[in-house]
Amino acid sequence: MDIHLRRNAGNASGTFPLRASGAGGGAGEEASCINSMTGYGRALVQEDGRQITIEIKSVNHRFLDLNLRMPRSFLFLEDEMRKAVARRLARGHVDLFVTYKNLRPDARSVRVDQALLGAYMRSLGEVEGLEDDRTLLNMARLPEVLQIEENPEDEEALRALTTQALEQAIGDLLEMRRREGEAMRRDLQSRQIALGRIAAEIRALFPGTVERYMQRLRQSVQELLGQQMDEQRLFAEAAIMADRAAIDEELVRLDSHFQQLEKLLDAEEPVGRKLDFLVQELNREFNTISSKSQDMGITRLVLEAKSEIEKLREQVQNVE
Repeated sequence: MDIHLRRNAGNASGTFPLRASGAGGGAGEEASCINSMTGYGRALVQEDGRQITIEIKSVNHRFLDLNLRMPRSFLFLEDEMRKAVARRLARGHVDLFVTYKNLRPDARSVRVDQALLGAYMRSLGEVEGLEDDRTLLNMARLPEVLQIEENPEDEEALRALTTQALEQAIGDLLEMRRREGEAMRRDLQSRQIALGRIAAEIRALFPGTVERYMQRLRQSVQELLGQQMDEQRLFAEAAIMADRAAIDEELVRLDSHFQQLEKLLDAEEPVGRKLDFLVQELNREFNTISSKSQDMGITRLVLEAKSEIEKLREQVQNVE
């Protein structure tokens, strides 16, 4: 019988003898710079007539949410398994399935229900007019006289098998997450380059926005009033517009965000939450530029940037 156990794994640590490494922040094998939260791992270990299969799969989640399904005989290992997974994984909804077969000759025993057999014998003894064929084999065929029972498991043997299978399954899962994370990293870098190019084009366009505004204002006055606008008034309006439309601070902050993004993409610890926050900041800066700008060229570039940011956001949602 399998038991379904679900609990938030949190930041637990423990003594289950698994190598602590990977995304969970322990020492050991080298961690990938960017890991996906999507992956699958499977391991089958068989020894001395015992066979255990562990399957583990994960999808994106805000924190580590571990869901266990295991036979009742493995309940004593639940906390140790949770802590072992938490040392290797930082985030994600994780489903872990344990399947076990005991093929040893001493795995089961047969017990005769003496009380039930006695009740059968007494009842049959009261029957008259029938041949008495109460042989041992016939008695054994009576319902529930023979009870098949699972013998107690060797807990140390189960622990050793689980240690080996869980480590292999998590290793497979981490490898899949690493491969997908590397592909995601390349895509995130391409988005970063695209956003940097857009910011550079906005920076190049901005100095001419005041002059283009003056030209539009002069032309509008000429068309409406049929006369030239007073140059002093024109420069005063342009100065007000330039002050309101200044985006130097936003561009400086964008450069800072791009530098942070580059560092995060090379980090060796889980950075999904930091990337999510940084994407929000990028979106905020481009929104501010859009609200300040009265230049169609800059507005077009901001729309292009927001499209790239949305693609960036979709990818970041699956980064551990």
